[in-house]
Amino acid sequence: MTIGWQQGESVHHIHGFCIRLNETISHLQCQNNNPMNVKIDTKEKFHVIRLPEGPLTANMAVDLSKIITNCRIPQNGNVIIDMSSVSSLDPEVTSALLEEQVKAYNMQHSFVVCCLAKDIEKQLNDLDILDQMNHTRTESEAWDIVQMEEIERELLD
Repeated sequence: MTIGWQQGESVHHIHGFCIRLNETISHLQCQNNNPMNVKIDTKEKFHVIRLPEGPLTANMAVDLSKIITNCRIPQNGNVIIDMSSVSSLDPEVTSALLEEQVKAYNMQHSFVVCCLAKDIEKQLNDLDILDQMNHTRTESEAWDIVQMEEIERELLD
């Protein structure tokens, strides 16, 4: 696979991913036959992972979990998953998202899924999964949840 880099960018290899850092946005691409391109916007208190356009298939579930794990660092492990470009979800991806949410909360980090398409929201609701997920309609609402949970953790410590 050939990837072009712009001058001034730094390149890092983490857990089989090639990461291009440019200011606060990272572009991740799996090093396998089926690349999964995501964008990560790093804020002070959280990372927003913007998933690729189209369906999220079963073979992407492991890659998605690795990407989320790489964002879960002690000082800034809160994660928001922006699914505004996702057209469909395989059950394996849904399971991976639920597992990552449990891991995040066990580590005292927030995990919010936002911007679900109506079809995906209905699919998750029909499977009785939507109520288990921390989800919002907009990214702005997800930011608010992360910030409120941060305050809550600070008060309880």
